[in-house]
Amino acid sequence: MNRNVLIAQPQWLGRDKMDDMRIAFASGKGGTGKTTVAVNLAYFLAYSKQQVQYLDCDVEEPNGHIFLKPHIEEMTPAQVMMPVIDKDKCTACGECVSHCQFNALVLILKDVLIFPELCHGCGLCARICPTGAIKEGKRVIGSVEQRKAFLNIDFVHGILNVGEPMAGPLIQQVKHNYKEGYIQIIDAPPGTSCPVVKTIVDADCVVMVTEPTPFALHDLKIAVSVAQTLNKPIGVVINRENGEFKPLMDYLSKNRLPILATIPEDKNIARQYSEGNIIIERLPQYIDNFMELAINIKKLLEIKQFR
Repeated sequence: MNRNVLIAQPQWLGRDKMDDMRIAFASGKGGTGKTTVAVNLAYFLAYSKQQVQYLDCDVEEPNGHIFLKPHIEEMTPAQVMMPVIDKDKCTACGECVSHCQFNALVLILKDVLIFPELCHGCGLCARICPTGAIKEGKRVIGSVEQRKAFLNIDFVHGILNVGEPMAGPLIQQVKHNYKEGYIQIIDAPPGTSCPVVKTIVDADCVVMVTEPTPFALHDLKIAVSVAQTLNKPIGVVINRENGEFKPLMDYLSKNRLPILATIPEDKNIARQYSEGNIIIERLPQYIDNFMELAINIKKLLEIKQFR
């Protein structure tokens, strides 16, 4: 079978530091095993004496903590700007309403109404108000939690408040916690929407986790196109491999997308996942899969540097 795989060398990564890498894990659809691969790679790297930071940017449904078992050390409210209108100064001129691109402000008779769920916190309304009637206030959209997890992994995730429609500002606040000298494992939300773009935009490479099915291939193509638009090096992990799926292999070959690692379909993996366990801790026969993944990610970035 002609699989476009980067050749991994049989060496233990503890001898070869991988500092200051930002590795984003993405998928075109949910349920492909993106978080499973991300947490196991983080565990493997930490076990290999690397300094690892895990950032869970799937702020609507974070679940990396289920596997890495972090202990809460700090919780910070996540806030965004929201305009506050001084009605004594407001002349109802409508300038703020006409310039708001998100329709978060509406002029009704002589009152300007604010719809917080539509406000993107850009601050334009406060800057253009001719009478200075608009000030920049704050509202809480969620929280950012920082913890220490297995093997001293530095763990950060965001939790978006229920009903909040915009994950982007919270994702940005999660990423403000980047630490120098660490390998960042960045778990992106599934799909291809704005939160995904916000997550992967400053990554050094994007690892797409997929599975050999027509639905996963369809969504993989869309996700790859997004990462390519951002000019990111892309590699693919095939999860639940159960034999060659020719359409997937043809697509990867045609688009010269390397397979970084494969993980077979195994009910024992599914059992460990369902119990919130780290796969390579309970099933050490899969350590080589994640060593291959780590080495091939490094090779992918080295190829980028020489282009």
